[in-house]
Amino acid sequence: SSGINAEYGHRPQPPPPLPNPKEVLAQAKMAGKEIKKKKIKSKDKKVMRTAAGDVWDDPSLLEWEDNDFRIFVGDLGNECNDEMLYRAFSKYPSLLKVKVVRDKRSNKTKGFGFVSFKESSDYIKAMREVNGKYIGNRPCKLRKSTWKDRQYTVVKKKNAEKQRLGLKI
Repeated sequence: SSGINAEYGHRPQPPPPLPNPKEVLAQAKMAGKEIKKKKIKSKDKKVMRTAAGDVWDDPSLLEWEDNDFRIFVGDLGNECNDEMLYRAFSKYPSLLKVKVVRDKRSNKTKGFGFVSFKESSDYIKAMREVNGKYIGNRPCKLRKSTWKDRQYTVVKKKNAEKQRLGLKI
């Protein structure tokens, strides 16, 4: 896999950098428009997660869109990085973010990553078209991401419902 798009004969480019917010505000001010700044401190917003009986604050989830369509990408090799993952999904216009999960100490991949889409149609097409395709030197396995199911409030509601129905928790 050379990363060259045979149909067009060139390598896909990553998205252009986002504009500097200060420049955008200055341009809007010059044009006579007033933009209200909405400051959300990341310290104010918390995402509590739970798994295997542990509960913790996961600040990494604040980097992602709230209402996105997210895919879990499994079976990634050690050579795989964010750019390779981006290239594998770059043909879908509503692609928002890609992330290969790495070990904090060794910086080696944990063998999986996530891809986020704004539109459900791109999410569905990607699930059908990319599943089993090679990303690096391994065929990837795609699954619907279950990150929302691990949020503390969701787990708490599910456990309360199970208890109400008399099921084992």
